[in-house]
Amino acid sequence: MPLLSPDDAKAVQQQFEENISRPVKMIVVTSQQNCMYCKEVKMLAEELADLSDLIAVEAYDMQQDKAIVELYNLDKTPAMVVVADGRGDEPDTDFGIRFYGIPSGYEFMSMLDALNTVGSNGKNIQLMPETRQFLDNLTQDIHMQVFITPTCPHCPRAVMLAHHLAYASPRVTSDMVEAMEFQELSNKYSVYGVPRSVINETVHQEGAVPEPMMLQKLKEAVAVSSPATPV
Repeated sequence: MPLLSPDDAKAVQQQFEENISRPVKMIVVTSQQNCMYCKEVKMLAEELADLSDLIAVEAYDMQQDKAIVELYNLDKTPAMVVVADGRGDEPDTDFGIRFYGIPSGYEFMSMLDALNTVGSNGKNIQLMPETRQFLDNLTQDIHMQVFITPTCPHCPRAVMLAHHLAYASPRVTSDMVEAMEFQELSNKYSVYGVPRSVINETVHQEGAVPEPMMLQKLKEAVAVSSPATPV
C-alpha cells in the first residue's frame, strides 16, 4: 500500500513541476539490523521519485556498502542524503543535507523542501546578508543536528533553516534526527523537547528560532571551537 494518498501525490507532483529544474538524487542507506523504519523510508523515497523524471533514488546497505557510508559520513539508519545528480556526466554534488529517521507527519514538509532546494539551485533560500557573509567567511566546519518528532508543527521550520544553511556553505552539514528513533542520541544531548538543535556537540538551541538567533548560536559554536588567541 502506498504511503502517499493519490491526492497528496498529485499535489507533490505539481510542486515538483513548479520547482525542480535539475536532476536530484536521494541516497538512501538502510540496515537489516535494528532499523525501525528503513523499509518505509526507502518506500517513501521511491514514491517521491516516481513523481518526477528529475528525481532518482539509489539504495545502499549500511553493512555492505562501506564506500558510500564513508563517503557521506553516515553513522545510523535509516539515512537519506539529498544531492544534485550528475547523472553520470559529472559527479554528484553533496550539500550536506541529511535525514536520519523517517520524515513523516509534519516533517514531510522538510523532505519536500530539501528536494525543491537542491532541484531549484537554491532559489527558495532567502538568508540574511549577515548570515551569508558569516557562511562565506567560515574557516572551520559546522555540524548541525536538529532533533524532531513527526507530530511537532514547529520542527520543519528549524530543519529547513538548517538545511538552507548547509546548502549555502560547503562547510556546514545539517542533519534532521528523529528523536524517537534514536533515543540514545536524544538522551546524550538532553533532548526533552523538540525541536532542539545541537551545533558542533557544544552549543544548543531550543525551538524553531528566527534566523538572527540561530546565527548567534553558529557564531558561538565557532568561537568555542576556535583556539584561543594569544594575548
